Amino acid sequence: MILFAVFHVTDQQGNKLSDDGIAERIQQSLGPRARSFRSLRRSVGVQAAAEHTTIELTGRDRPGLLSEVFAVLSDLKCNVVTAEVWTHNSRMASVVFITDEATGRPIDDPDHLSKIKKLLLYVLKGDRDKRSANTAVSVDSTHKERRLHQMMYADRDYDMDGADCGSASDRSKPLVTVENCVDKGYTVVNLRCPDRPKLLFDTVCTLTDMQYVVYHATVIAEGPEAYQEYYIRHTDGCPISSEGERLRVIHCLEAAIRRRTSEGIRLELCGEDRVGLLSDVTRIFRENGLSVTRAEVTTRGSQAVNVFYVIDASGNEVKSETIEAVRQEIGSTILRVKEDFYSKSPPQEGVRFSLGNLFRTRSEKFLYNLGLIKSCS
Repeated sequence: MILFAVFHVTDQQGNKLSDDGIAERIQQSLGPRARSFRSLRRSVGVQAAAEHTTIELTGRDRPGLLSEVFAVLSDLKCNVVTAEVWTHNSRMASVVFITDEATGRPIDDPDHLSKIKKLLLYVLKGDRDKRSANTAVSVDSTHKERRLHQMMYADRDYDMDGADCGSASDRSKPLVTVENCVDKGYTVVNLRCPDRPKLLFDTVCTLTDMQYVVYHATVIAEGPEAYQEYYIRHTDGCPISSEGERLRVIHCLEAAIRRRTSEGIRLELCGEDRVGLLSDVTRIFRENGLSVTRAEVTTRGSQAVNVFYVIDASGNEVKSETIEAVRQEIGSTILRVKEDFYSKSPPQEGVRFSLGNLFRTRSEKFLYNLGLIKSCS
């Protein structure tokens, strides 16, 4: 099967790409050396890689959990090089890259790794979580965000039974329809939600991890909303065959979109990196009644460049004086409040939609004329 696709892309600010190396890096990533992704098998994994040791965590989310995780790593003389944390539907998943505090090298001592896993598992389980009772050593190293999708999918964060879904989640709920196109033998997935960076990545990764093949697709991202249409079949060549499977696809796509639609106030920390910085920062969040809903931790040379999304741990609106107190304690010059650029107006509820009824972009016209896009309507 030959893949033919046309993409019109900009940077996150909507500007034309000026870096000539981006296209080259994309070509390299699509070459024969591109690596596949293996499914998650355990809830806590530790793996030695070339430059760091990778830790994977999944568990029930609760206020102060991230603070406890980073405190354990700090106590065990682990330096966090980079990390990403997602929360959704009362679940948490995290991928953390660490090195030995003393040597700056990957941690490969079996006893040390065993102790790390044991203590982190103890923190994750707490006294309520029954899903995170297993530990294992990972085999493959993968893209952090792709791995997080796999981890949360394996942890069934899309299962809404008994979920604590507040108003913030309702506001960000996408509209997803799944219908069979009987005469063509495809299942057609239509999706409409506020546009944001990496939305296409999130939806395609989810369909792939659910063992579906995308044969034709149309993506329109103009203005505040995004519209996506996928013609899919299962890897066995069959379209969706049951109501249960149809609902599962809808719930999984909704979850994939909402994992990155962060709730809370965006705090950006940029300053000199040091051992124990994350432990101290997240402890201050916890002591001031803040809970982290998502985090991106990066080290660039000697600088720490971190992003945290925080909410009030009691479920109340975060007070401005609380944020200012946190900034004063951490350092107002290195911790700044930023508007969440993912927050956009949701699509209207109850509106049926189809990309076949929308205006066609230049790339869509091109694919349509080639016969690669054909509406079922």
